Amino acid sequence: MPASPTDKPTAEPADKPTDDWSTRHSVQAVAARTAALVNVLDDENASPEAVAEVLRAHGERGRFELTASDLAELRASAASLREVFAAADVDHAASTLNALLGRGSGPLRLSSHGGATPWHPHLDSADDAPWGEWFLASSCLALTVLLWDRQRPPGGVCASPSCRNVHLTQGSGPPRRYCSRRCATRERVAAHRARGATGAEGLPPGPSTPGP
Repeated sequence: MPASPTDKPTAEPADKPTDDWSTRHSVQAVAARTAALVNVLDDENASPEAVAEVLRAHGERGRFELTASDLAELRASAASLREVFAAADVDHAASTLNALLGRGSGPLRLSSHGGATPWHPHLDSADDAPWGEWFLASSCLALTVLLWDRQRPPGGVCASPSCRNVHLTQGSGPPRRYCSRRCATRERVAAHRARGATGAEGLPPGPSTPGP
């Protein structure tokens, strides 16, 4: 089971430099992990190894022995978190996060996992909280800080009709519409072809070919 809402415990000594840990568990990094887990867990057939692969890719360390029950808890938390990404505006995103914080997190506390990590905040009930609780609490904490800092929704859902991936809001520029360049390019090409087809349909018929 996970040890905190932001990290997994490791056997690192207390005097080990913390730069790497801090980078792997920054607010932005945890929010990125949230989006990646929401996406992989959207697949009902996602295997324990597929989920573990995402955890490792986003800085989590250790052994991940996920059971069918663990996956069910994680998937339920992912469905709840998707609602934050789907929020139409910052007010809706904030009210959704407030509801999730009210039902899925405990009192704010600090933990260092017995000196194995720097002190950091937790919203789950204990260092050995269940997977679903850990995922929901850590994600809510990161998304809340992003919304607070930027005063805008922390993310969105890909605008491509053929994609359900969620993504994070980038900086203070125009809202991001697509989860990846691949989706953006695919939709631009489709729109261009649709405009071309519409234009061709509106053209008058050309001159008929003279007979022999």
